Parts: sequence; C-alpha cells; structure tokens
Amino acid sequence: MTSSDNTERLVHVPLGERAYDILIGPGLIGRAGGEISTRIKGRKAAIVTDEHVGALYLDPLMDSLQTDGIEAVSISLPPGEKTKSFDSLTKVCDVLLEARIERNDTVIALGGGVIGDLTGFAAGIVRRGVRFVQIPTSLLSQVDSSVGGKTGINTRHGKNLVGIFNQPDLVLADTDVLNTLSEREFRAGYAEVAKYGLIDKPDFFEWLENNWKEVFSGGAARIEAIATSCQAKADVVVADERENGRRALLNLGHTFGHALEAATEYDSRRLVHGEGVSIGMVLAHQFSARLNLASPDDAARVEAHLKAVGLPTRIDEIPGELPSTEFLMDAIAQDKKVKGGKLTFILTRGIGQSFVADDVPASEVISFLEEKRKK
Repeated sequence: MTSSDNTERLVHVPLGERAYDILIGPGLIGRAGGEISTRIKGRKAAIVTDEHVGALYLDPLMDSLQTDGIEAVSISLPPGEKTKSFDSLTKVCDVLLEARIERNDTVIALGGGVIGDLTGFAAGIVRRGVRFVQIPTSLLSQVDSSVGGKTGINTRHGKNLVGIFNQPDLVLADTDVLNTLSEREFRAGYAEVAKYGLIDKPDFFEWLENNWKEVFSGGAARIEAIATSCQAKADVVVADERENGRRALLNLGHTFGHALEAATEYDSRRLVHGEGVSIGMVLAHQFSARLNLASPDDAARVEAHLKAVGLPTRIDEIPGELPSTEFLMDAIAQDKKVKGGKLTFILTRGIGQSFVADDVPASEVISFLEEKRKK
C-alpha cells in the first residue's frame, strides 16, 4: 500500500437508489453549497451542529449555501455524548418542522459522530424522511459514523439502542477541519482507522504501523488513511447494509468498548468513544488468545501499536472507579449484537482475521474481565 498525492478522493457507495458519494479532501466546507445543489433539488436546508463546531464552521457553511441559492437555518446543541438523547431529538425535529423543511430539502449534520447520529435519525423520521448530508468534523466521524446509515440516540439502557438505518445523500469529509482537533480527539478517531486493518486488511494495519506519524501530521498519508477506511466500510455496508451478518465485523472492539463507556456514564472527561474502542480492540484480541483462537503475539502487537500512538489499552487506564463486573456484563447483554440472549463478540484468529463468534460463554467473559480489572 502506498500513499497517494495530496488531492481529493471520492469513494462511491453503490446502494442502488440509496447510492451516494463520499468526498475526501481539503476545502470542502467552502464548496458545500455547490456539491449539495448539484445533487439535491430542494432550496432549503437546516444545519444541526454543536456549540464548539458551530463557532468554527457554521458561518462558512452558511455562506457557501447562500452563494448557491440555498436558504438555511441552524440549531446548535451542547457538545458531548449526552446530547444523543430523546430531548435533543425533539428539539431538532421541532426546528425542522418550524423551518418547514420538506422531503426534497436538506438536513445537514455539521459535527462529529454525536451530531451525525442524532441528525440522521431526525432526518429519517421527520415527514418520514428528508434529504440528509453528513459533514463530519472529527476523524472518527469521517471514517466511521458518517458512512453506512446507522443513526440513533442513547438511552439509560445503553448506547445507540434507539434509531434507524438512514443512508446520507452525500458525505463531505473536509480534511482541513481535522487540523483544529485536539490530540486526544484525533487519537480517538485513529482507533477506528486501525480497526479496518484489524478486521480484514492486515496490509493496511502494517502500513499504519509504518506511517501513523505521517497520518497524524497531515497531508497525503492522512487522506490515504481516511479514503482507505471509508472504502473499507463502504464495501462492508454494500455487502450487508442492515447488519444481518458481515457488517457486525465493524463492531470489533465495540462490545467491550460500549460497556466501558456505559460504566463511565458517557463522561468524555474519563473516556471518549475511540478510547473505549481502543481498549475494546485490545481486549478482543486478548480474549481471542485466551480462548486459543489467536496468538498472544498478535494481541501484544495490537496493544503496542495503539499504545505507541497514545491511546489507552487497559481498563485500569480509565480515570476514576468503575462499577462492578456484573454491571459490565449487563451492559454487554444489552448490546445490539446479542441474539436470543446469547453473547456475541467480534473475535479474531489473528491480525486482519476477525469473525463473528456466537454464543460466547458468559463465564469466560466474566473471568476474563475480572482478570483484566485487577491488572
């Protein structure tokens, strides 16, 4: 695998009538009006963002839309995972209805995964579906949550348990906005990039081991990593749009990771999603080794790479006290990958050899978590 030059990339997601393009490159927010107007007939738009992102990018986006004759309204919500709630969903739906957004008009998600998930859900249910554009502003959302159509909110029962599949009409991944991310946010997004190598692209994982510093510094390697990640996810989504089989592989590290997020009450000061995924991917490889499915050397290699980029890799690196193993098991049991009450995990036979493991014994998971909590 070699890096491309520092130019815009396009990934097409061929889903028939729901097909769409992902544009990846610099300066796309300034061109958003033109890109949207060539694809969507409606002349009105509603932008959903958060207060941090909106302060940086809402005005340039509004200017771009206005230049291309699109009238827009906006709503800014508090940043953070707790915004993915019924209360926020109601607020967004009210704004869309008050603005009289119609089915051929556009709802734009300007933000990270929280805004994208919430906005996509609202766009899919208002008037039984209006047009939807993702403008992801974090690395995590550019390579993961903005692609594939999974939308939703959190409840007290767990993360992403209420939502719908709603494919976007367009994704604009402006790589310039990543320059304003904190190191922590960028690292958290990188966990999802590494995930694609660990699922079924061992050559990509090896490329990341050799090129991660260039990915972090920007330029060609960054665009290459994002484009490769988006293509990897698009391939899986096309093969299994509604997660009836292969798409579940995209949740590598997420069963453990979501449980850890729930244990911190989604407090981003303690743990953000990508950090949970990082720890979860290490745990998935270690658990696979414990079950004699994979070599401990592979688990060590995964941990070493994620640690090298500055991500947490152990449960005891999460600040503060965590609830009991019983709590974590309850969270795991609520996971969407559970079927018929049987525990399902994404495990691995080695780097890039992930698979769906059905009916994992709860007793094995409990003893494994108890062991890891003590280290």
